[in-house]
Amino acid sequence: MSAPIVIHRPSPTGGRRVTIRGQIAGLAYDDHDVTEFLRRAGLPDAETLLDRPEWVEWRGGRAHQYAAA
Repeated sequence: MSAPIVIHRPSPTGGRRVTIRGQIAGLAYDDHDVTEFLRRAGLPDAETLLDRPEWVEWRGGRAHQYAAA
């Protein structure tokens, strides 16, 4: 089973699309944006999930980097 949260590759203009259980949550420009999306989705302690591969899959770039590709 894949992680329920996917942080996609950085876009050419910066930021990364975030999906939660297959639904687009928004475009994140930093970890704070991601944790806010997770909080809105009802996930408690969102800050602790970003480095847990069973929860978050970072695709197409290094984790925690949001600059343009």
